[in-house]
Amino acid sequence: MIVYDLECRDQGHRFEGWFKSSDDFVRQKEKGLVSCPFCGGGDVDKAVQAPRLARKGNQLPQLARAPRSQPVGDAPSGESGRAALAVPVAPVASHELPAKTLELIDKLAEMQARALKSSRYVGGSFAENARAMHYGEREAEPIHGETSLSDAQELLEEGISVVPLPFPIVSPDETN
Repeated sequence: MIVYDLECRDQGHRFEGWFKSSDDFVRQKEKGLVSCPFCGGGDVDKAVQAPRLARKGNQLPQLARAPRSQPVGDAPSGESGRAALAVPVAPVASHELPAKTLELIDKLAEMQARALKSSRYVGGSFAENARAMHYGEREAEPIHGETSLSDAQELLEEGISVVPLPFPIVSPDETN
């Protein structure tokens, strides 16, 4: 996958577009399939962008707490024993997120936190554990962990349900 910063020439809106390849972007643009999500304009092109450099594994992005109307999970704030969920400070494209979008992101984060609370972290052995449960080699239980995209695709081809988490998580080994 390749991610481009795109710009609507009609209104100057900036947004991200994900494509299989640079040729895929060109084909979709020629077919009129690329449009601005803000105004619907079809005159969209790649925006000037800085190169994306990978962060070292021991560095974390700047994070800010999302506004919360209630605590994550069932525990009161600060008593859950887990790190608070956070969202990146940087705005999406060049626009602030609408309040409704922030509310939906917050609810999604709460749902993920509840799901993680009732599942077991299996780390990098996620695919092996999922297969063992699917084929009856071990008792089924909710699990979460890491796997490669190709392993996840193989699991789906075998009829094993997997869903990526919407927000990154920190493994229990790495928490303070």
